[in-house]
Amino acid sequence: MLSVTGLRKEFASVVAVDGVSFEAGNGEVFGLLGPNGAGKTTTIRMILNILVPDGGTVTYDGKGFSEDVRDRIGYLPEERGLYRKSRLLDTIIYFAGLRGMKRAAAKAEAMRWLTRFSLEGYRDRKVEELSKGNQQKVQFLCAIIHDPSIVILDEPFSGLDPVNQIVFKDIFQEMRAGGKTVVFSTHQMDQAERLSDAICLIDRGRVVLRGTVRDIKKGYGTNSLHVEFAGDGAFMSGLPGVRRALLYGNAAELELDPGAKIQALIGAMNGRVDISKFELVEPSLQSIFIQTVGDARGASVPPAEAS
Repeated sequence: MLSVTGLRKEFASVVAVDGVSFEAGNGEVFGLLGPNGAGKTTTIRMILNILVPDGGTVTYDGKGFSEDVRDRIGYLPEERGLYRKSRLLDTIIYFAGLRGMKRAAAKAEAMRWLTRFSLEGYRDRKVEELSKGNQQKVQFLCAIIHDPSIVILDEPFSGLDPVNQIVFKDIFQEMRAGGKTVVFSTHQMDQAERLSDAICLIDRGRVVLRGTVRDIKKGYGTNSLHVEFAGDGAFMSGLPGVRRALLYGNAAELELDPGAKIQALIGAMNGRVDISKFELVEPSLQSIFIQTVGDARGASVPPAEAS
């Protein structure tokens, strides 16, 4: 279990993290969420003892950070941390060796993972010759090659195409089933909703939401109308009873006022768009994120700013 209590970090006159607390258990995928600049990376660096907090504590199964704890952790930084001139297989074996793996075992495990990521044919290529997405996969392999019990990933989906995002999702589920603690930061709410058991949403260094995804969504009720349609749905935000509209191409999530009449809304849309599906649903994390962060800032946050 990873336990974070009251973390605080100040740089000059800027408070980057202010009293952040959460727990991530064994066999749990935990999402550390927030807009860019919210304090996610600073929090992760304090958890890893890269930065010393000005206040608060971090414990691993009740113990403070130590060299033994360090060897149990797999860490994927947001920025690229690979040696660009090194060959792919050599790079992975090198990082495995830093975590105490013997070369023969590291090579066998590296080839197993490279095959899974369809990179076995690149084993002798230099890191700089790989695409951004493939570099991200290699960096991920370097983080988990030693089979850590705690995996901390800062923006792990950066540069990945949809197919490889699914591969990462499958690996997250395998790590969860194996009893590992997985903490990942992201500002992509759709990824967090699909992967996380629990989340902590921070904004401007402070916690604004924390709990299981299920409980958080239940707490926001079932007053969202999901609509799929053909046509231009820009007018939906101005319909009576619609508090907020999030448009995703030919789909929309409409946050409704209490007492809003669904049939009246659908009737108002007919003739302006061709509706193929509609249903009353729990709000998405994207909608909750925009509502919560917007309320905390005293203003609405548009979808583009949340991506």
